[in-house]
Parts: sequence; structure tokens; C-alpha cells
Amino acid sequence: MMHFTIAIDGPAAAGKGTIARALAARLGMAHLDTGLLYRAVGALVAEGADPVAAAQGLSEGDLTRGDLRSLSAGEAASRVAAMPPVRAALVDFQRRFARREGGAVLDGRDIGTVICPDAEVKLFVTADAETRARRRWLEAGGEAAPEPFATVLHQVCARDERDMNRPDAPLRPADDALILDTTRLSIEDAVAHAMRAVSDRKPK
Repeated sequence: MMHFTIAIDGPAAAGKGTIARALAARLGMAHLDTGLLYRAVGALVAEGADPVAAAQGLSEGDLTRGDLRSLSAGEAASRVAAMPPVRAALVDFQRRFARREGGAVLDGRDIGTVICPDAEVKLFVTADAETRARRRWLEAGGEAAPEPFATVLHQVCARDERDMNRPDAPLRPADDALILDTTRLSIEDAVAHAMRAVSDRKPK
């Protein structure tokens, strides 16, 4: 039985999800976007659910909702992620996933520091705020997006502030994480850097 965990953390729209999916596909590992857990809880809360009850009862089916990639879902996720009881309810789910047979790649904001501090590989993927906001704005439609770029930039900066300064599991790189700045990297180059980091640690 092979347990090999790759923990990828970083702020919104830095590219961690893209890198995580690419690594999982190339390495034949399972992938979990842990942000979807919080987005799903946030969506359920927006529908009237209690945050802690929603987190405790979350199923993998809840992660397939079609509205979890919206800007509003991201804002809701950041708010519920700042609630310690919600985070505690989701920890076991993530840890079980991380140690599944065949290995796993998890991306989020506290994977290398809290969820999987013993992960074999830890990456912290980042980029400057304006670059990340522009990526998020273009994903939402660019000029046709529901929010102007300035609003998206404000949202990204506000989310950074919340995530980095929350009392429970703040966003920060693990002490032994490789910092990967994607501001000026193509997707292909960013994935190549990540693959090299994994190759250095993965059993042959």
C-alpha cells in the first residue's frame, strides 16, 4: 500500500488548483480541491443551513454542485472557513482522503500546515494580487463578467486579508514548503517546476 501526499497551498487564483489537477493526472493520484468543501458549506449556509451542521453532514455529492466556482461561492467559502467549528468538522474528511492508497494531491490553504503537516511534498503557490485578480476576472468573463476588474481586485485583497489573519489555521507557507511564484510563469512551466519537486521526493 503506497501512501504519498502532496500538499499544495496558496491564495485565491494563484494556480494551485490547476497545478494540483495536473500533478494528480500525471502521477495517477486522487485529487481533492479542499476549497470545494468550504464552497459547498457556504452554498448550503446561503440556503439557510447551519454552518457546523452543514460541514458535519457534507457528502462527496455536495462537491458536484454546479454553482461552486462562482465568485459569490468563493466569498461564502472564505467566511465559513474562518469559523473554527466548521474547519474542525472537515479535518477528518481531508486527512482520510490524503492517506488513501495510491497517493493523493490536496490543494487548499492549510494543507501543509494543519491538515497534512507530514505530507511528503509541500508546495506554496502564489502570485501578486493584481495577476490573481485578473485571472479570476477573466475566468468570470472579462469585460462580460458580472463585476468590474476593480471590484474583483478588491475582493481578492479582502480575501487575502481574511485568510492570512484568521485566528484558526491562517494562510501561510509551511516551514518546509517550496515557494512557487506563478506571476510570470505559464501553466506548463509552473507544472514542470512542481513535477520536479515531486520527483525529488517520490519513491522510485
